[in-house]
Order: sequence, then C-alpha cells, then structure tokens
Amino acid sequence: MYTVKEAAFITGLTEHAVRFYTDKGLVPSLKRNPNNIRMFDEESINWLHGVKCLKQSGMPIEVIKKYVDLCLEGDSTIPQRSALIIEHKEAALARLEEAKRHVDHLEQKAALYQAILEHRSPDTTNPGNWDKIRHMHSDVFYSPSV
Repeated sequence: MYTVKEAAFITGLTEHAVRFYTDKGLVPSLKRNPNNIRMFDEESINWLHGVKCLKQSGMPIEVIKKYVDLCLEGDSTIPQRSALIIEHKEAALARLEEAKRHVDHLEQKAALYQAILEHRSPDTTNPGNWDKIRHMHSDVFYSPSV
C-alpha cells in the first residue's frame, strides 16, 4: 500500500492532484486506513495513471468521471466508452488545427518582424502607429457609414 506522497511520486502527479482526483471519485479502488488516511494499492495507482493520461489529453474532470463510472459498470459500456474517447479525440483534433492556425499566424508575424529588423519593411505591427499608415491596413480598417 502506498501513501499519497508515494502515489504522487509513482505517477508523476503532485500530492495535491492525487488528493483532488480521489476527492472527485476518480480512483474508485482507493482504500483508507483506520485513521482515514488514503492508501493506494496497485489498482489505485493504475486508476491514477489512467486519469493522468486523460487529463493530459485535455479531457475535463466531469468527462473523466463519466468514463470512470462507465468502466465500473463493466464491458457492457465499451461502446459508450469508445464513443466518449472518439468524441474527445475529435475535439482534440479541432484544437490542434486551431493551434496550427495560430502558429501559422505567428510565423507570419515573426517573418514580418525579421523584415522590420532588417529594414526591409516599415513597422506595421504597432496599432498605436496605424493612423500614420492607414493605407497599409485597408483590410483591417472599415469606413463608418455616413
């Protein structure tokens, strides 16, 4: 049996995270000693590893709890668990595509800054100066209707 400190060390989680996950009911095999101290066996450590993996993938605690509950119901919930994981994967892929768009934008900005630093382009990055170069940002500015 392991203490919270030992379980944290084994799983690479913080002690706070271990306590939080157990308080949320994400470690159903958790035992307590006569002094009500959390004690972890190998199964509990496995649950912590599983929770850590799902959390690191961006899965919300409420969804992890639903997954744990489905696991406890047994093999009859494999289709629901599979659907939950596939749905989470699709959301992660959408976030990845969004992150790629952000990186593309930052690469364009970095190239622009490099051009500015090499005096190949005026500084068009500072919105405080855009009134001086409004003609360069016709795509950004709109004309109020009169």
